[in-house]
Amino acid sequence: MNNDMKRGTWMEKENVDVLIKNLADRNIEGYWFEDFAAAKTKIMNMISVSESVGIGNSITLKNMELSFELSKRGNLVFDKTLAKNKEEIRALKRKALLSDWYITGTNAISMDGHIVNMDHSGNRVAAMLYGPNHVIVVIGINKVTKTLDEAIYRVRNIASPKNAKRAGMNPPCVDLEQCVDCKSPERVCNNLVIIEGQNDKKRMKVFIVNENNGF
Repeated sequence: MNNDMKRGTWMEKENVDVLIKNLADRNIEGYWFEDFAAAKTKIMNMISVSESVGIGNSITLKNMELSFELSKRGNLVFDKTLAKNKEEIRALKRKALLSDWYITGTNAISMDGHIVNMDHSGNRVAAMLYGPNHVIVVIGINKVTKTLDEAIYRVRNIASPKNAKRAGMNPPCVDLEQCVDCKSPERVCNNLVIIEGQNDKKRMKVFIVNENNGF
């Protein structure tokens, strides 16, 4: 197992049960997997070949090679990271908003069931909130926090600087490795969204995996 896929340590079985129950209380289905291979198998079995799939820009999903596997078997996949230019990126973002399924990672989730994300343009969180009929959120154990405050801290000070660097941006947080609420033109932290629940309890599913992955 490589350094990016180490097992989590603090999430005991009783913690898992509490998190899944708290998600259920918010009309969100929670699932627990021991590894990303099992989560990937579940995703491939849940989605039919005839359905379209939008993909959020996520290191976790890239490591799972979901776009490749779905496209290979015949699904229509809208993944902006496969675009050739800015115009195609914009078109794929818009198409993903109306896909049958939307699969994405997330920046943090708290034990009480809050799903917390920070977006640059907002297309990822927009699809999570409304549009696709079904949403699957895949999250490694490294992104589970004990409280909402810790989740927001993680999003601002751990995930966002690394995602800014990954995007080739250079706001102050990249060097400082912490948020200073900058006004830099290269700021990627434009949309902080906290999902507290779902109106349709069958729409959103959270796949929690007992491995570390992504930022």
